[in-house]
Amino acid sequence: MSKELVTKSVEELAPLLKNREISSLELTQAVMDHAEKLDKEINAFIMMTRGRAEKAARVADEEIKAGYYRGMYHGIPMAVKDNLYFKGEVTTMGSKINQNFIPHYEATVIQKLRHAGVIFTGKLSMHEYAAGVTNNNPHCGPCHNPWNTKMVPGGSSGGSGAAVAADMTVASLGTDTAGSVRIPASACGIVGLKPTYGRVSKYGCFPLSWSLDHIGPMTKTVKDAAGLLEIMEGYDPLDSTSLNVPTTGNYIERLTGDIEGLVIGVNEDYFFHHIDKEVETFVRKALQMLEDRGAKVEVVSIPSLQYAEYAELVTIISEAATIHHRNLTKRADDYGDDVRLFFELGELPSAVDFLEAQQLRRQIKKDFEQAFEKVDVIIAPTLPILPPEIGANKTTLNGKEVDVLDEMIRLTGPSNLTGLPSLSIPCGVAKDNLPVGMQVIGPALREDLVLNVGYAYELTNPMEGKRPNLLTEVE
Repeated sequence: MSKELVTKSVEELAPLLKNREISSLELTQAVMDHAEKLDKEINAFIMMTRGRAEKAARVADEEIKAGYYRGMYHGIPMAVKDNLYFKGEVTTMGSKINQNFIPHYEATVIQKLRHAGVIFTGKLSMHEYAAGVTNNNPHCGPCHNPWNTKMVPGGSSGGSGAAVAADMTVASLGTDTAGSVRIPASACGIVGLKPTYGRVSKYGCFPLSWSLDHIGPMTKTVKDAAGLLEIMEGYDPLDSTSLNVPTTGNYIERLTGDIEGLVIGVNEDYFFHHIDKEVETFVRKALQMLEDRGAKVEVVSIPSLQYAEYAELVTIISEAATIHHRNLTKRADDYGDDVRLFFELGELPSAVDFLEAQQLRRQIKKDFEQAFEKVDVIIAPTLPILPPEIGANKTTLNGKEVDVLDEMIRLTGPSNLTGLPSLSIPCGVAKDNLPVGMQVIGPALREDLVLNVGYAYELTNPMEGKRPNLLTEVE
């Protein structure tokens, strides 16, 4: 029974917990046993908190028994990325400098999940300070992709992506500054949602780039992501960037799968330019499947996207260098080589460069708004390449050598610049047993629309029941 439990999604487990057909303690122990067994291969965890998790699970069981069922995530074991603060618990940011940092307050999203009855099982690996896309961490070792352990799981939320894909946690949270939820979601064959900027509070999350950071769900299914967003969203006066707008709520109820008449935008010049042939084939096939369900596809022009990579890079490195300036001057050698270089580069752009990037950013946002006057959503590949080998700075794209970092953020970065909601959903498995992700981008505050398009596609069973080889080996 325990082997069957760990493979299930939240939407499958929730009614079993509610009706007391299984206990939270039983589920938590099964998931943690499985995580402990696999972590030697995956290295997804920075720390496990088994004792506290089992204690919390017993409390959840008592509450459910007494008729106090809090909702879909009550009693669900979940590990999260280790840049989200837990009051009184070590939060490392995957770093040496903060390896013993203990916050005196808790992240708003953690408070909300705790109130919803989530059982926290530990902290997951990440690229140091969330400043990278591979999860090659010199302080706690690389995290491995469960589909092919020679390859990266993506980053910076690579531990979250790998852990969900390998059933080492039922769901997770990641953070996304240039794609760090969606990149590992694509690389690991799971669902990852970056909500609208300000929809989810960032209070209690160590920043990488103030104006680009987001927190989002990483889950096995679209419905699981919708359920997490229902818990997480809402105005927070402790976060100066939080949007004081009515919460949409009821995301799960809005998952009808009905996309009849929906207009999908496709931007050929940027989102389908210089894409791995296999990746493009899977995403084009997905578009056809959505058309078969009643959607229409139209080509859209977003001219300013040609400047997106420049605007993203200048913004992220400038803000990150500001956050890390003091430690860079005093403890530079305590950073990993790649992260130190990344932050040091942030000292180079001038005020003119930064402000020019913000002007370009405004134009990109305006061009997306104009595109959404003609189409309902925009669909693109999540990654233009397949996950590269661990340790590689270069990879090949249709026979040409390319830079890993540049390519892995190229298609996800525009949604961070604009703050628009974006969902990555798996759409197949390519060569070397590596998943491919499709990105659904929507208008601001239309997570309901983005999720429903993802759900409609999920109903076509694009993964055809395929699972990581590592899981089939241990089953």
